[in-house]
Amino acid sequence: MSNNNQRLLNPNSNPNPNPNPERVLAIPVKKTDPVELYRPLRELVARKYSESDAEKVESVLETLNKCRSDMVERGDLSLPMQRDCLIHYFKCLCMVEPLFIAISSDADSELINFVWYDAFYSEHNNGVSSQHNSIQLEMAAVVFNIGAVCSQIGASSDRTTALGRHLAMDAFNAAAIFFLKLWKDLVKDVSATLDLTLLFAESLHCLFSAQALELKSQQQLKDNSSSAFEKYRCAVSFQSASEHYQRAYDLIVGDSVATEHVHKFDQTWITHLHQKKEFFQVEARQRLSSVQPISQPLRSFSSICALDHDAESVNEKLVRAICWRVDQWMPKLEGVYLDLVLSEDSPFKIMDGGKLVANPWDMPPPYPTNFAIPSSSSSSSSHILALPLKKSEPLDLYESLRNYFVLKYSESVAKSVEGLLELLNKLRSEMLRDDLSLPLRRDCLIRYFKCLCMIEPLFPMTTSPNPPIFVWYNAFNPQENSSQHNIHLEKASVLFNLGALGSHIALSCDLTTIQGQRIAIDALHDASYWFLILTHEAEKASATIDLSISCTQMLHEIISAQVADLECNFPHPRYASVSAGCPVFVLYRKAFDMSTLGPLAETRVQSLIAQHLLSIMRTCFIEFAPSDVTEQFLIGYCKAAQFLTGYRIPVGCQPPCLDLLSKAGPVMIKDENLVANLSGSDIRIGGDELPGDHSNMAIDQN
Repeated sequence: MSNNNQRLLNPNSNPNPNPNPERVLAIPVKKTDPVELYRPLRELVARKYSESDAEKVESVLETLNKCRSDMVERGDLSLPMQRDCLIHYFKCLCMVEPLFIAISSDADSELINFVWYDAFYSEHNNGVSSQHNSIQLEMAAVVFNIGAVCSQIGASSDRTTALGRHLAMDAFNAAAIFFLKLWKDLVKDVSATLDLTLLFAESLHCLFSAQALELKSQQQLKDNSSSAFEKYRCAVSFQSASEHYQRAYDLIVGDSVATEHVHKFDQTWITHLHQKKEFFQVEARQRLSSVQPISQPLRSFSSICALDHDAESVNEKLVRAICWRVDQWMPKLEGVYLDLVLSEDSPFKIMDGGKLVANPWDMPPPYPTNFAIPSSSSSSSSHILALPLKKSEPLDLYESLRNYFVLKYSESVAKSVEGLLELLNKLRSEMLRDDLSLPLRRDCLIRYFKCLCMIEPLFPMTTSPNPPIFVWYNAFNPQENSSQHNIHLEKASVLFNLGALGSHIALSCDLTTIQGQRIAIDALHDASYWFLILTHEAEKASATIDLSISCTQMLHEIISAQVADLECNFPHPRYASVSAGCPVFVLYRKAFDMSTLGPLAETRVQSLIAQHLLSIMRTCFIEFAPSDVTEQFLIGYCKAAQFLTGYRIPVGCQPPCLDLLSKAGPVMIKDENLVANLSGSDIRIGGDELPGDHSNMAIDQN
């Protein structure tokens, strides 16, 4: 271990010791008074639109009211449950936002009075904000509270373990990004208590960013890498932590009112910030002076996620793997409407007849749906190309992976990940079933892909006596197959099938209706997204030509052209994609040229696709029915999805590891084990339970 690392990990030998190394700061949530939302909003919808429209959206209004009531009155909620409730409530708020614009100008509407108290010092002269019909205040306060809860999750995590440090770091990062959104997007339109000012929003963003960076630097020191690149990254983490602590400190002490406000809350805060900024300034200077800047990509998957022989960190690295993979993806706004209609994992649903349903925040999946894909026998959708799905041989992943954990680590480590391995094995069997509906198969593939991302650090399993062999057949020529130990073949094949399923869903839709065309557009957007991800995964999978980079790029271009083709005729411009401004013919022509050049030119892929593209280089013209009030709610839901996925601000406010604390997912962290969470997700897809003896299996059912 280097002298610098020894100095920090042994404070007694450090002339510049880290002050309060075990202390992290968290903030309380804002308190509010109860308010009735359901009755006045439902009456407004019935009066402004119609009673039938009110019936269509009353489930959303009921869940909105329940979320707020639970947020105010229930004192028994754990921190992950508080986070789930607040995020659910925020989505509902975004859906009803247009109603508050209408209610402010409606003389017959009942006033809705939102009262919020300052989180730090409610006894202050301006410690209470009370405003009529101000959904901006409500949304800002809710985002503040989500950030506050994330900060409490970080502070309460066991940071003496690798998994606990990872959870704390991601929780503080999430808190920082919520306060960044509050600072950049929300508080500028709100006149409220001091905690909802630009100054406090920015200072809290800097504080929690600094704490996340401090934990990151601690983890880098424990990893004790000798490479020049890792030493440089560690020095940069110290420098970034120093800058954020400095900014948080300067913002507070530079404003006398803010200084007094913080002192009223906790007199040690400013001293703590001062000590931290001084410590990290010195450490950053020393570390940066001892290393040379490195010109190298900031991330290497092997350095981030490769499993070593440290059994204590196994679960943390499995969790870190899925977090790292999600960090590499662009925000996924596509497929939002598709999830609302078809996915059993989405608590917000569009039911048959156009009724919107918002299931309660504390109701676990699966969420029932009665909406069938609106199909048509007409030729209106004949220009959509339904791509064939790849086939695979059955495989028992559970035994080979569990034996590997026992061989490399111990029986106890194997038991700690048993729930994940059983779920993984079940999902792989289910995804091969031909009798599953398209929506169920899509849900299964998405869950399976997330599990694959978690186990990716296990590969290549060079020390295993029986590593799994993945066998996949060419989608366009089933006589050809690829057989490998390479997990990237498995991941690439799953991504291909996700894209292909999107094309099947789109083909089955009735394009003469708004509902059918919207589902088709979103299904193709979804397919385009998966093929775009596949272009990156295909680089690591040497397989049949359907998984080649040239083929996946061509398929992505075909889907993009079909999306633009449909969007040309869709009456709601918010669905316009980046390709919509490009002439549809040009997009189809680009895909056609890709199919007739290079390695695809002499293959069956070319003969199947090029002829199809030649026949559809045209634009469709379709008539539509009028829209109704549910359209406004859907716009709000898309706004919430955009806000939470970080479309304009970097991703991170919903890191996957915090979702593993929720009871709404199929896998859950409990007592630092990865367990199958049967209370949070119905993993009996198609009616079959998980195989094996569950008498000793760790499952959270509380």
